Amino acid sequence: MGGERNGPMVPLPDDWTQSDLIDLLAPRSQAVLILDTETTGLDPEQDQCCEVGAVLFSVPERSVLAQLSVLLPVAANPAEAINRIPAHCTRLPQPWRQGLELLASLAADADCAVAHNAAFDRAWFGRGPLPDLGLPWLCTMDDIDWPADLGLRPRPSVRDLALAHGVPVWSAHRALTDCIYLAEVFRRCDDLPRLLQEGREPRLLLRAVVSYGERQLAKEAGFRWNDPVEGAWTRRLSDRQLQRLALPFATEVLEG
Repeated sequence: MGGERNGPMVPLPDDWTQSDLIDLLAPRSQAVLILDTETTGLDPEQDQCCEVGAVLFSVPERSVLAQLSVLLPVAANPAEAINRIPAHCTRLPQPWRQGLELLASLAADADCAVAHNAAFDRAWFGRGPLPDLGLPWLCTMDDIDWPADLGLRPRPSVRDLALAHGVPVWSAHRALTDCIYLAEVFRRCDDLPRLLQEGREPRLLLRAVVSYGERQLAKEAGFRWNDPVEGAWTRRLSDRQLQRLALPFATEVLEG
């Protein structure tokens, strides 16, 4: 019969807020798959992924469970000056197909995928040889409200995030490097379960209603110009984030 439930409804305390209800219903991560990609360019429609790195990380134990890094064969790499991956090295004999099978196995043991600037990395999965992992994604740059005492600006770089947590940073620009940075940040983060839980809350795409003279207010609040909406300052925020920020300007919902 429509409308039936599996059990009796339990009344909630009268003083519960919307945030309390979100906390009750939000998913809690036991393991996350930290991911990073290196690519031959910025356009998934035209360019290719030439390397993928992954770390399966236990949230309760604050421990790395498994990790991998594999090069994917490409004919050319115009981004070699940035990622330092010669195209001919990607074509040397190595078990990249088995590496992708292991990647799919790691994803099967994870509750969500995590990346820094996840919108970029996510776009490469399900294209070419990279499998569609079938996981919800969380972005450590946009979705997590890092503690204010770290002194981080909105949308911090992975380097700044690592340094703020006392993680040594070296110069290598490879996929597994950024995964290790994030794993070390997570290992040092006492409040990790709450940060991940809040980071996975639903978000709305909001436009900052500001004049040209007030544009700095939007920028300081982490809103971006022309990204993803041209001619607008926008940012994706959860209800909790919006309340916490107490923005000094009005916002308009563009997308739910």
